[in-house]
Amino acid sequence: MAERFANRRDIRFLLEEVFDVNSLTQYEYFKDHSAETFNMVVDTVMKMGSDLMYPVFQEMDKYPPRYENSQAKVHPAVRIFLDECGRGGWLNADWNYAEGGQQLPNMIKFTYWFVFSAANYALGAYAQLTAGAANLIREFAGQEIKDQYLDKLCTGKWQGTMALTEPDVGSSLGDLTTSARETDQGYYLIKGKKIFISGADTDGADNTVNMMLARIQGAPAGTKGISLFVVPKYRINEAGELEYNDVHCDGIEHKLGYRGCPICQLTMGENNDCRGYLVGKPGRGLGYMFQMMNEERINVGIGAVAKATAAYYAALEYCSQRKQGRRPGVKDQSLPMVAIIEHPDIKRMLLLQKSIAEGSLSLALQVSKYIDLIKVLPDEEEREKYSLLVELLVPVVKTYPAEAGIMATSAAIQCLGGYGYCQDFPVEQYYRDIRIDPIHEGTTGIQGQDILGRKISLGNGKAMQYFVAELLAAIQSAHKFENLQAMAAQLLQSLNELRSVTAYLLDLSAQGKIEEFLADGVLYLEMFSLIAIGWQWLLQAVKANEILQAGSSLRENDKLFYHSKIYTCRYFFSYELNKIYGLVKRLSSTEAITVEMEAKFLQV
Repeated sequence: MAERFANRRDIRFLLEEVFDVNSLTQYEYFKDHSAETFNMVVDTVMKMGSDLMYPVFQEMDKYPPRYENSQAKVHPAVRIFLDECGRGGWLNADWNYAEGGQQLPNMIKFTYWFVFSAANYALGAYAQLTAGAANLIREFAGQEIKDQYLDKLCTGKWQGTMALTEPDVGSSLGDLTTSARETDQGYYLIKGKKIFISGADTDGADNTVNMMLARIQGAPAGTKGISLFVVPKYRINEAGELEYNDVHCDGIEHKLGYRGCPICQLTMGENNDCRGYLVGKPGRGLGYMFQMMNEERINVGIGAVAKATAAYYAALEYCSQRKQGRRPGVKDQSLPMVAIIEHPDIKRMLLLQKSIAEGSLSLALQVSKYIDLIKVLPDEEEREKYSLLVELLVPVVKTYPAEAGIMATSAAIQCLGGYGYCQDFPVEQYYRDIRIDPIHEGTTGIQGQDILGRKISLGNGKAMQYFVAELLAAIQSAHKFENLQAMAAQLLQSLNELRSVTAYLLDLSAQGKIEEFLADGVLYLEMFSLIAIGWQWLLQAVKANEILQAGSSLRENDKLFYHSKIYTCRYFFSYELNKIYGLVKRLSSTEAITVEMEAKFLQV
């Protein structure tokens, strides 16, 4: 096992030096906190990751949940971890004091989700899902439901899930068939099936609270007829006791990776006695659920960053220790072999991993700061600006680290050679674990259609205008450093290409060519993402330059750290950002191959 799964120094650089998390304490909501508070939180979760989570990382994969007596039997660490999260207040730390929270910034919350995921993603998922369910109840449920469920969820005694997917429906939520029949008893009778529900029925907690979408009988077809319900495994009866709620686990899936958290199949209402409790107003369920889904999409992206980061450090450790060969041109076989990290191709693969992981984490923290500013800024126009930026960037935060993270973890395996393919080292598990991330909480295809079909037009185009302005500001700040000027010019050219491609595609939409407009949404998202990560690397390089120029008394390790940031930025611009030009050519083409070709040509 590698000695570390995340870099505390990099976390401090991003939080304190690039994004200045401490500046948030000027606002009333965060005024009780300080740099000392934030450092203590991160140090604590790093210790939790090291002591509690990482030691069982491979063990939870080797011994995955078992389906016994209609329940998923999970690793004992699950209950221990949820209890620890409850006692430490990690599940609702960003809530206000009146709600039992600590009013921590989202920047800090997403940082500790990152640490938990890097230490053991499957274990951390139980807490993330529970926090998401609690947030939905907190935001939209009535007081009675809040009183019954929030304390149990926030203390980790009960766990939460998101129950959307059904057989033969998948991502087409408007076609769901799970029904809800109204009674005069204050609840609805739920009937139907759900599949692919993470952690839906385990012995890791005393109860499972499913946030479930269903259609009230008589409601219109499509998404407008969907409502949101609390559907617990055990409901609370009039005596205040738990009783079975007619929610049955039919089985669990056997997965490629992410094995420590079960994916369950649920049947509701076999005995016509599954009670669901309406959250909010009828017909608003999908809108409510999208709050949790957007939060979970950010969490998925952060989870992918975490897995790519942990794989990178495992590969880095191996490459620093493994000796093989000599530098090119050295013929004297009597000379000692060098560590493989000295070979240029190994450096290339490590730089690929580092640029993806640290660039993606930077973007996630950028978005989390926007979320914090939405909460505290007094100016409505400024709040709108950051809201639009968050909406625009969520598909990028979710998708880029998921897709690029597959490349990164594959490179980690390649660095180890044959050992990377074996279970003796953890990199093969990271590769398997990360493959779920382009799929769950909205596939890459859905994210591509989302950013192209909805997000770039948000606010009559204001979201895109704000994004452009953010990049132009970063480009301007980079021009004062000679070693960054060429990269600033490259990012500006890339941004202009993005604006040109966007205008071309929007024109297709205006002509009514909707299928052609959306056909290559995934490629558009890839191009957009490369530019967004380039922006983040330029921000990091600017800050590294500022500190290096101002810090004559810097320690040697700090100098190495900041120079490493600049080298990685150079790598990303030279190797990764250049990929947009092939995408520009494809996205600007009038040849709509995938639209024109009939499916029958693939079926021969």
